[in-house]
Amino acid sequence: MRTRIRNLGILAHVDAGKTTLTERFLYLTGATHKRGEVHDGTTVTDFDPQERDRGITIFAAAVSCDWAGHRLNLIDTPGHVDFADEVERALRVLDGAVAVFDAVAGVEPQSESVWRQADRHGVPRLAFVNKLDRAGADLDTAVASIRDRLGTVPLTVQLPIGREDAFTGVVDLVHLRAHLWRAGTDTYETGPVPEALADEAVRRRHRLAETVAELHPGALEEYCAHGTLSPDTLTAALRDLTLAGEAVVVLCGSAYRNRGVEPLLDAVVAYLPAPADLPPVRGEQPADPTAPLTGLVFKVTTTPIGRMTYLRVYAGTLRKGDTVLDSTTGRTERIARILRVQADRTTETDRATAGDIVAVVGPKAARTGATLCATDAPAVRLEPPVSADPVVSVAVEARQSRDTERLAVALARLAEEDPSLAVRTDPESGQTVLSGLGELHLEVAVEKLRRAHGLDVTVGRPKVAYRETPAGAVTGLTYRHVKQDGGAGQFAVVVLDVAPLGEGEDPSGQELVFRSAVTGGRVPQEFVRAVEAGCRDALADGPLGGHPVTGVRVTLTDGATHVKDSSELAFRTAGRLALREALRTGGTTLLEPVVEVTVTAPDSAVGTVLGDLTARRGRITDSTTHADTAVLTATVPLAALFGYATHLRSRTQGRAGFTTRPAGYAPAG
Repeated sequence: MRTRIRNLGILAHVDAGKTTLTERFLYLTGATHKRGEVHDGTTVTDFDPQERDRGITIFAAAVSCDWAGHRLNLIDTPGHVDFADEVERALRVLDGAVAVFDAVAGVEPQSESVWRQADRHGVPRLAFVNKLDRAGADLDTAVASIRDRLGTVPLTVQLPIGREDAFTGVVDLVHLRAHLWRAGTDTYETGPVPEALADEAVRRRHRLAETVAELHPGALEEYCAHGTLSPDTLTAALRDLTLAGEAVVVLCGSAYRNRGVEPLLDAVVAYLPAPADLPPVRGEQPADPTAPLTGLVFKVTTTPIGRMTYLRVYAGTLRKGDTVLDSTTGRTERIARILRVQADRTTETDRATAGDIVAVVGPKAARTGATLCATDAPAVRLEPPVSADPVVSVAVEARQSRDTERLAVALARLAEEDPSLAVRTDPESGQTVLSGLGELHLEVAVEKLRRAHGLDVTVGRPKVAYRETPAGAVTGLTYRHVKQDGGAGQFAVVVLDVAPLGEGEDPSGQELVFRSAVTGGRVPQEFVRAVEAGCRDALADGPLGGHPVTGVRVTLTDGATHVKDSSELAFRTAGRLALREALRTGGTTLLEPVVEVTVTAPDSAVGTVLGDLTARRGRITDSTTHADTAVLTATVPLAALFGYATHLRSRTQGRAGFTTRPAGYAPAG
């Protein structure tokens, strides 16, 4: 049974058609009996009211369906950069993915970002070039962008039949046969390749076999002997290359018109891995249902039926009523219910085995990233999903003072459900500050406070996370820390060279590069480590505006100790105060977060968009034109982008859109 499970995610840029494709999967597999549409607000996976209002996926939604005797556990992920953390958590527990690309736009900024996320997790992928029925759609151009921008080897296994509005089917290049969808029907017919495409199909099939043979030793042997590859050999080689991450199989179609979806489902079964196909990594055990239980929590939500904890079972079997150990905290948790999830609907089951993705009710304290394991076996700690650091903040306050306590509880629950949100109290202003990954991310969180928790809140202007970095070098700064107040005193002398990181090094990429050049044992090694710890303490707030300091190179060149009064505490204090004095002496430069903005606008609006980006201190880095549409890329300070979505729509009569992705830090202008 473990070989008949596929755990996969649907990844893409906003509006590439992820959710529509997921809806077609559910409809064609019989999991639903009516096709949901994004524009009608009737999709299964975009069930949250905000998703339906905004027409985008915000929260990763899990669904299941059956195809060709296999169980497919799907997670439809968001395509907006502000919700990239949802994608990160999903990819941590998935075995494979389908990356969806727009046949007109090809690889877009966020499709590139999610591809890199999948690369980091080593997730095998298929590519689906969607929307071939649109004006300007071109499979070859989209595939070229996959090759050029993603740095992978695309293996196109289909040839479209017809272009744009006349797109009616695909040629299967592996078996050299045609799949045709008739207007007004949900089924397709398989037959011979149309005569007009026969020669082109043979040429492309030969090119596919040749490329596969170059990459796959087993296929090369058959290719050299026969000059071609049999369908079975080609299928097996494509699967091997997919699992190894050496190439990506490319299919095509139009999810909205229900064309090309069934062959994609077949490809998911044929090419993507089962849980048992992947080697154990990151502390995981083999996907064996008889092994001790090991599972990873990747999502926590609060629902009308209680606190739901989403879990990927990597090994063993989880049963209703079991007591499990949260190895992250050392607490035990009881599993009251096990649920198969279909977006916002659930079905109860008695057990979940290795490879399953389920939700459980009962655990009260398990958080995202927690490992749940058997209480009678050695504790296992799986690598948790990594959350991105928040970059935008707003001050949130209850309009009525009597709701202050309710607001605190609601914010804590939001942060528990979404680890990329952070809640803190500003020590100077006393304000409650909510931080997230972008303006839309915070808008959605605040709206959830209003809708789900019934709170009337006011929101202050967002604040961005500034940094400071040394402006110049300070050499030979000597700091003496001497304290005597009865009993054992404190004595430490340190001599520091402090400088910004060298040219070409990203000052926001690392906080501190520390090394010791002390000779002759003048500062013992344990005190050197204490000096480094003190320097790190000093980075918490810089002299310019109290912002965290980053991009500092510190060299400990000399020092002195006292036989009785020197200690690690004394040298840690000396390191902290010495670096603070060096930063005040040399000065610091303010850094602000910048983002890469990609604006898609009609040619007639290019001048307006360029002028506005320049006024926001943007630096244009790229400009391309396709048909009557221009794509402008610029690097813009994050602080200058607040309210940009509304402003851009009003300046272009709603005809322009934009996406952003973090691009690090740059000196504030």
